[in-house]
Amino acid sequence: MELFEAIHGRTSADSARPDPLPDALIEKLLAAGVQAPNHYKVRPWRFVVVRGHARERLGDAMAASLNTRHPELPPEAMDKTRRLPLRAAALIAVGVDRPAEPHVLEIENVCAAAAATQNILLAAEAENLAAKWRTGEWARDPAIKAFLGFSVDQHIIGFIYIGYRVADPDGRDRPSWEDRTRWMD
Repeated sequence: MELFEAIHGRTSADSARPDPLPDALIEKLLAAGVQAPNHYKVRPWRFVVVRGHARERLGDAMAASLNTRHPELPPEAMDKTRRLPLRAAALIAVGVDRPAEPHVLEIENVCAAAAATQNILLAAEAENLAAKWRTGEWARDPAIKAFLGFSVDQHIIGFIYIGYRVADPDGRDRPSWEDRTRWMD
């Protein structure tokens, strides 16, 4: 797939088939991710690939955390939460290292990890995979960070849900760049 076709055609897929993805395909996506620019070559991104039964364990951890924070919620809410990681064959949790050196700014690390995430999304599009970048409360939840092996002070900038497409994506009208751009000569 041509680069501009991937950029302009990429959409967030709401569903994906549960068929397992081969290791080589996930590795190809991760290899695309780490091509992202990053200041001082600190490689601040951390990836946790969650697939197979680990998705169920993540769902259990999410439900337990939700129950701890909101014990008043009905069991149906816990069951719905438990199923969240099962929406795709694999999830890639993208974390960000905190700067270890004073001249490295935290925002630069976050931006580098976001660029890596976008590279993964574009690589998934080029491979005709369904992909969606999600954040939400789970990206900030200390229990979920611990489950994934992140420290409580690390950012999780998102969960990339990836799987084989259920259907071809519907094109969508995207806003123009024109109302968000000012030219200076």
